[in-house]
Amino acid sequence: MMDLLVENLVQIKQEFAKKYTGNAHIQEVLPKNPSTKFPIDEKHLKLLHNFMKTNPIYSNSYEQQILDACCIVYEGDINEYWLNSIKHGSSCQPFYPTWIMSAFIMTHIAQELDYSELVDIGSGDGRIAYCGNIIGLNSYSIEIDNILVELQNTICTSTNQNFNPICHNALEFDYSSLNLKKPIFFIGGLAQMGGDILATSIIDKINSIRNLKNETGIVFAGTYTKRQLSGNLENGGWSSLIEKHALKVIDTVSLPTIWTFDQNVETPYIYTKFK
Repeated sequence: MMDLLVENLVQIKQEFAKKYTGNAHIQEVLPKNPSTKFPIDEKHLKLLHNFMKTNPIYSNSYEQQILDACCIVYEGDINEYWLNSIKHGSSCQPFYPTWIMSAFIMTHIAQELDYSELVDIGSGDGRIAYCGNIIGLNSYSIEIDNILVELQNTICTSTNQNFNPICHNALEFDYSSLNLKKPIFFIGGLAQMGGDILATSIIDKINSIRNLKNETGIVFAGTYTKRQLSGNLENGGWSSLIEKHALKVIDTVSLPTIWTFDQNVETPYIYTKFK
């Protein structure tokens, strides 16, 4: 089912991007109802819409038919949160969210890989942790920016979904306090924008917790855009770190994000584990 969702979501995004005539700072698409193109649990889809409706970065929505799929287009503005997010010296990337439907697919893949906990590092508005929580993963959301964490707490209250927002510097957080058993970590930030430093720190912390290394997965957000990546394009720019830390790539999925809306490529997410 995940392959079908990925294929159809990418097609919807590409078609929508070509025809979009609005002027919103950000925009994304979510299926209105389950369908043959999007065979999603109705309860889960409703919770995805709840996230969008209660998230203050979105101020407008409307219905649109795209490639025979009835969709809801959400428009918003992240300028205020983007400016706040770059004030922190150890921040690896300004706040640019993936699409909520992409986050939902990513967490489903994590569940299919048999991980039971999700730790989102540099979590922004918490959408990956939120999606993990609604499908039954024990989720934690680590974000350094207090304004974004306040936003996450607002969403937790409004949706009645607690994905455990934590306001902390991910480089200094004590992950042993979470008592993780079989977690998957999502690393926010491209390798070329300081994500490699963040990922190295997380890997070192995983290695320091007894018996955790062999049970842990790590997901990296990559890029295939040359304007963002001047070096090796392999594994979205993460090949050097993957090789250095003896990680094994177990899956790669390319999905729509805010920062690739105007591009004909999507954002690759690289799933790895320790060899």
